[in-house]
Amino acid sequence: MLKRITDIFLRGLVTLLPIVITFYLIYAGVMILENLLGQFFRDVLRESYIPGLGLVTTLIIIFLFGLVLTHFISKSIWDQIEKRLTQVPLIKALYSPLKDLMGLFSSDGQKDLKSVVMVELNDGAHVVGLVTRDHFEDVPGTQEPALKPKFDEKVAVYVPLSYALGGFTILIDKSKIKKINIPVEKALSLAITGWVKSNSQGDKHV
Repeated sequence: MLKRITDIFLRGLVTLLPIVITFYLIYAGVMILENLLGQFFRDVLRESYIPGLGLVTTLIIIFLFGLVLTHFISKSIWDQIEKRLTQVPLIKALYSPLKDLMGLFSSDGQKDLKSVVMVELNDGAHVVGLVTRDHFEDVPGTQEPALKPKFDEKVAVYVPLSYALGGFTILIDKSKIKKINIPVEKALSLAITGWVKSNSQGDKHV
């Protein structure tokens, strides 16, 4: 009887918890956007303030900023400002990685995830990762005569961790990877869930 109750509880938990977390993250994101300008409008408008005005205004500003950056001249100006900002060590250390991370969510950024590959480790073990770079010409120091032949034979592979928001990147010989026909989104889903099962309808358990 106790086992039956435990099974029912766990089934409810694993079904409800992802839904609750998803809506909580959406709610947290909305509240962050609302509070960016919401407090300013509350102080100015007071009783006339309409809830959600901060969120709407923030979204409009983000859209207008993106619209401005699509203009070639405006983008050139922003590139110069960005270049100046990244000359400050602390700003560069924080801004550059965050920009690269957010860039992966754009349509152009998705192209940087070139393919899903299986990486051969020692003793016949393998991990699945995403190729993020297959050339290193733009990386300072990699084109020195002693290093260039080695980097020409390597790719950068990002390996996501299971049940965690994180991962690690390895530089590995091209001969030790094998491309597999799995969409990037599916590979990430499988890796994060520890390959327990596939989420798509009709897929079989792994």
